[in-house]
Amino acid sequence: MSYNYLPLDHNWLHFDQVKHLLDFKQHISITFAAHEKITACRTYLDSKMKDADSLYYGINTGFGFLQNVQIDAGSIEQLQYNLLVSHACGLGEEVPKDIVKLMLMLKVKSLSYGNSGVQIDTVNRLVDLFNNDITPVIFTQGSLGASGDLAPLSHLSLPLLGLGDVYFEGQKVPSKEILEKFNWKPIQLQSKEGLALINGTQFMTAYGLYCLKKAEHLIAMADLISAMSFDAFDCIQEPLDPHIHAIRAHKGQVATASALRNYLKDSEISSVSKKQVQDPYSFRCIPQVHGATKDAYDHVLSVFMREANSVTDNPNVFPEDDLIVSGGNFHGQPLALVLDYLSIAMSELGNISERRTYQLISGQRGLPLFLVKNPGLNSGFMIPQYTAAGIVSENKQLSTPSSVDSISSSNNQEDHVSMGANGATKCLRVINNVEKILGIELMSAAQALDFRRPMKSSSSVEALMKGYREVVSFNEVDRLLHDDMLRSIAYMTDYQIFNK
Repeated sequence: MSYNYLPLDHNWLHFDQVKHLLDFKQHISITFAAHEKITACRTYLDSKMKDADSLYYGINTGFGFLQNVQIDAGSIEQLQYNLLVSHACGLGEEVPKDIVKLMLMLKVKSLSYGNSGVQIDTVNRLVDLFNNDITPVIFTQGSLGASGDLAPLSHLSLPLLGLGDVYFEGQKVPSKEILEKFNWKPIQLQSKEGLALINGTQFMTAYGLYCLKKAEHLIAMADLISAMSFDAFDCIQEPLDPHIHAIRAHKGQVATASALRNYLKDSEISSVSKKQVQDPYSFRCIPQVHGATKDAYDHVLSVFMREANSVTDNPNVFPEDDLIVSGGNFHGQPLALVLDYLSIAMSELGNISERRTYQLISGQRGLPLFLVKNPGLNSGFMIPQYTAAGIVSENKQLSTPSSVDSISSSNNQEDHVSMGANGATKCLRVINNVEKILGIELMSAAQALDFRRPMKSSSSVEALMKGYREVVSFNEVDRLLHDDMLRSIAYMTDYQIFNK
């Protein structure tokens, strides 16, 4: 299999593969083994449909509260068509393109196990959409995170029928035009297919994986930026001593202390004797706070990778055991809980970052008030801290758990839902906010570090500083800091750390 393709089947999908899919703009494919499982399941389901007296939920019955309404054989295709168009009720902002791409991949992955009863043409068309960079227009609102992500996945599936809109070559166009351009016929949905397409957790899972990808980089950058702040505030390295962390051996804490020791190991500033006995918690407790976020991250990642390797539609078809079983694998509770956990953990990473920024501008440790010459005439870095504080406060509000809520739906048939979709979209908002907060800390730490000259920090910190000063110069007098903040955020987002 070419490195340019991500093969999808029953084999375990790893997080690095998910990241490479986006970073290297890979294509996807299903393996021969997956092809055989999909076709065997479809053949089995077709044979079961010949028994007109048997009832199978969502295959020849209505959906949700209408589960007991039998659908005659001649209306099965119309039933699946109606399901997609009636459930495509999303509203709100459009889902970002990379998340839509992940949704397509994850849906194909879930169908590749051969427990969903879809025809191979349906799976191949989803693959075609992905590989031709055709992304359905999907909306952020509409899923309750149970019964599957019904509304978002319906919008994902509409282009199979020539309905809805897609993005292609940077333009939003009707799906019908894309089918004509590629000479594709609309998919004629067979029994179970509509339900297989829109039952599932691929909206929540795609958001979660995207958030984890961004969070991984931000967590690593938080360590490096905090090392710059550590020296800029002229802190004591004693709290990084490995003996301390060995007797409270949380994995993330130990790793963070080690990372900061490594980042600061050859610092001239750190080697000089300090006047103070202790530093504020936002510096002294970086290993404990950053470390706890890392431990939370690891747990959340494990849950999401298990979900990415799962079958989450309903009912499930087991040809080898002659079984069609209706259950609840579409329920998003495992994801809802950890999405809230990730939001809280990342929010705290931003919270402690803003506190370091506050300390840097406070006029202590030989640094000028608000990190500017002639404070009073110049406001300096006063207001970036305001901005960071406002964003931190917003994150606290966004970190209120979604998963503790539930609203009954489908005439009380679906009487407990996870609200994981809301947790997913606001988790991304939290992480995007943390990106801004860390960008402000970087801007402040760089300014403070320049006031330490001619003394030098470590090679790692000075490398970060050197590149940063190529895009954001030292602030001599008041200027438009909004532009500096944007450049700072962009620099941090693109910065390559090779020892994450």
